[in-house]
Amino acid sequence: MLKKQKVNVKGTDVIVFSVGGEEYVSITDIARYKNPNEPKDVVKNWMRNRSTIEFLGLWEKIHNQEFKGVEFDSFMYQAGGNSFVLSPSKWIETTNAKGIISKAGTGGGTFAHKDIAFEFASWVSTEFKLYLLIEFQRLKQDENSRLNLEWNLQRTLAKINYKIHTDAIKEKLIPPELTKDQINLKYADEADLLNVALFGMTAQMWRNQNPKLKGNLRDYASIEQLVVLSNMESANSILIHQGLSQSKRLIQLNGTAIIQMKSLLGNKDILQLK
Repeated sequence: MLKKQKVNVKGTDVIVFSVGGEEYVSITDIARYKNPNEPKDVVKNWMRNRSTIEFLGLWEKIHNQEFKGVEFDSFMYQAGGNSFVLSPSKWIETTNAKGIISKAGTGGGTFAHKDIAFEFASWVSTEFKLYLLIEFQRLKQDENSRLNLEWNLQRTLAKINYKIHTDAIKEKLIPPELTKDQINLKYADEADLLNVALFGMTAQMWRNQNPKLKGNLRDYASIEQLVVLSNMESANSILIHQGLSQSKRLIQLNGTAIIQMKSLLGNKDILQLK
């Protein structure tokens, strides 16, 4: 599934997306900067030029082993003539080009590999190309920052879960914290089952005790509690498949919560999330 993003260049929205790790940019959107009403004509006029065909062919020869060179030579021979017309779809179909993608329908248009898109932007407007480069680089920097943040988060969670695992091997602590009445009480909502196992109360009980607070009890949970809650959700799913009753699952989940919370409290790795 393609993840489309937009950059705004001098008031014009330009779509950017990745295919196989390579960025493609909507040259239809770039063309709208020059002709908002007929961007297709701008693209076709660009593709009529001999220098454009030469550039596209060279790019394909470098990056595309399946590029049809004989058909390309035919276009080179015709390029620049008064009667020569070439659409993106004809270029793709005839030469098996991969540097340009043509999409029909809503959200469609002509997209080009960033190398080609920046070349097209230069033809449209040198100033527009400069601002497009600035916005594109900003987009990639934001994306890299987000990926680094996600990677650090996953790395930290992995350390935390490893600590839980090693502590489980060293200790076997399942102190009974819930009362018999709490264990025997039926919880129709599985979310409340987890709430009682971890927080000792249902969502409604928390609301009754905190009428002036907005949100729910999980909004006020600590980082440690949220980590344990995530682990408990997976554990509860397994216990459900094993056919355990709610009361038995509650006992096991409460014990799990106690063990994991003891492991996490004071853990230096958890501080990285705060």
